[in-house]
Amino acid sequence: MEAKKLYRIPSEGMLGGVCAGFGEHLNVDPTIVRLIFVLLAFAGMSGVPIYLIMWLIIPAKPTEV
Repeated sequence: MEAKKLYRIPSEGMLGGVCAGFGEHLNVDPTIVRLIFVLLAFAGMSGVPIYLIMWLIIPAKPTEV
């Protein structure tokens, strides 16, 4: 069994596609992942900086032809 890779999906995302990529990787709705980041941001646990760092680190999903 091949391990799934984590990618951003900019075409399906609202900002950078990070939550859409996490949703696909974890087989959950991206809206749930977005809500988690919003809750982290409001809880003072640095949801926004974490999102921005992941936006820079996680590669975009290659387009399929």
